[in-house]
Amino acid sequence: MDEIGSNPKMIKKKILKGIRTALLRQGSATKVELSEVLGISFPTISKFLAEMEKEGEILAAGLDDSSGGRRAKRYRYNPEHRLGLAIFLEKSETKYTVFNCDGEVKDQGKAPSVLTDDGLAHLTACLEGIMEAFPRIRSMAIGVPGSVNGGRIFYIPGYEEFENYDLKGYYERRFSIPVVIENDMNAAVLGYSASRSLKGQSLVYLYAGQNGPGAGVMLNGEVVRGSTFFSGEVSFVPQFDHMNFGQAISGEKGIDAVCRLAAAYTAILNPHTFIFCKGEVNAIHDIVSGSSKYVPAEHLPEFTVSDWEQDYLYGLQTLCLDALV
Repeated sequence: MDEIGSNPKMIKKKILKGIRTALLRQGSATKVELSEVLGISFPTISKFLAEMEKEGEILAAGLDDSSGGRRAKRYRYNPEHRLGLAIFLEKSETKYTVFNCDGEVKDQGKAPSVLTDDGLAHLTACLEGIMEAFPRIRSMAIGVPGSVNGGRIFYIPGYEEFENYDLKGYYERRFSIPVVIENDMNAAVLGYSASRSLKGQSLVYLYAGQNGPGAGVMLNGEVVRGSTFFSGEVSFVPQFDHMNFGQAISGEKGIDAVCRLAAAYTAILNPHTFIFCKGEVNAIHDIVSGSSKYVPAEHLPEFTVSDWEQDYLYGLQTLCLDALV
């Protein structure tokens, strides 16, 4: 890690992130090991570790065996020092989880939906209540049923109060912590991949949804957001009889609409796996046989079902942990 730069605050932030990441990844380390791994001088590492130990952010983890000289002190990260909050907003309710730096869940709960009149005020009150109960929360990730660009929600039909609102900027100013705002299906496909360590795979995650269908797409291990962050808004995909996918899926040809969409993704992206939400598909073999009418069966992805809510929260937690360090 390069210690040279013109912005002392950014340099400090970069060094702290490096130390936190290294300790969380390795479990423990000595000053010499951190200096070598991060490419930072021994005196600088010593200075930062002393400050972090004083603040309770790192803990002593014993002494290494002696090799003839002074025994090196080993350090580990204190996972309870910084907590994260993942929360998602749905039409029917609001759900959240609080966790430490090891991903251990400290609390889970739900509240009435904030996607109502005065929704921003309700969401703020909900967040303030959680943070009052857990004052060590140092980052949060908020999932929304809409398209997001740089923390600003620009497409969320039916919830005008949140439309074109910079939710990230508002809460970062209010709480003075990093805030991540993410589309629900982008978070879900990220959570599905991260929880299974599916590095480098291409995935499509389809959800009929309480607010209309949406899809999360991962290509070669990276979430696809698109040039205008509109990727996954599959309601608009043209299908048949002058209908788009959003119209067709709710009709008597709903299964065929899904098969056509799966075939289109197969021909365009050729993903490894196509994921449905548990409870939304009755028979996978109907999807397989229906999709094979449009593309050769040998090129179809694996079709499977998963717990959308669990994947969604895990994806938000993954994003939140990145911001936490």
